[in-house]
Amino acid sequence: MRFVIVTGMSGAGKSSALKMLEDIGYFCVDNLPIPLVKKFARLIMQGNQNRVALGLDIRSGQALKELDSVLSDMKRSDLNYEILFLDCTPEVLVKRYKETRRSHPLSGADRVEKGIALEKERLAFLRKRADVIIDTSHLLTRELKAQINKIYQEDQKFSNFFVTILSFGFKYGIPVDSDLVYDVRFLPNPFYIPELKAKTGNESEVKSFVMESETAVQFLDKLEDMLLFLIPHYIDEGKNQLVVSIGCTGGKHRSVTLVNELGERLRKTEYGLKIEHRDIDRDA
Repeated sequence: MRFVIVTGMSGAGKSSALKMLEDIGYFCVDNLPIPLVKKFARLIMQGNQNRVALGLDIRSGQALKELDSVLSDMKRSDLNYEILFLDCTPEVLVKRYKETRRSHPLSGADRVEKGIALEKERLAFLRKRADVIIDTSHLLTRELKAQINKIYQEDQKFSNFFVTILSFGFKYGIPVDSDLVYDVRFLPNPFYIPELKAKTGNESEVKSFVMESETAVQFLDKLEDMLLFLIPHYIDEGKNQLVVSIGCTGGKHRSVTLVNELGERLRKTEYGLKIEHRDIDRDA
């Protein structure tokens, strides 16, 4: 029996996550009154449902305060559950609300930003209890679906820390959401090799050219070592995602190759991983 409580920030994708769970065979219930949560858990434990998901969020109003004690009581009563928390940065949430022209459930006549801040404060206890936290700020719907399937259908190990490795071109600007930025314009540039100019770092010829440089290999070794050192410290400070940006001139050759190579190395770790090439098609 697997019982998943799905919660998180309004606009972060909770409803989408519930639909995705339903698609893979979960019996889903949304917005159940808090006083009924424990009774619901008892009923499903006695029934024949093997996989159940329950959506809870800020719409529970003042009753949400009772949820902390209800969850503790369920643990004591051996009513086991997992919590999936959908998170998102305030900036992205504001943008989503503006695009949909909807008001935040806690903002009332006030600004959306204030509603988001208040919700974050009220849901802090649930985030601390969460078994899985997925930050949807930069996830496409298909990427969220892949994460949901991996965790709740395939039962693969999941880390609450997510690393995005991003290639970019300096001539198009540094990605604004970068946590760490590395400049690889010191490496030989395939752009000046006629047969490589139109190709990208995703192609074997460019990859071979870039990685023939001993400097590129040394750079990757040192960067991998640095990231494996830094990430546990970021986790200790409560950070749950890291955006590592690697840039070359146009974001097409050197940075793409190194992002792919670094991604292959980090796939061996327990952390969630996403590879993205922001500017690879800019000149196409």
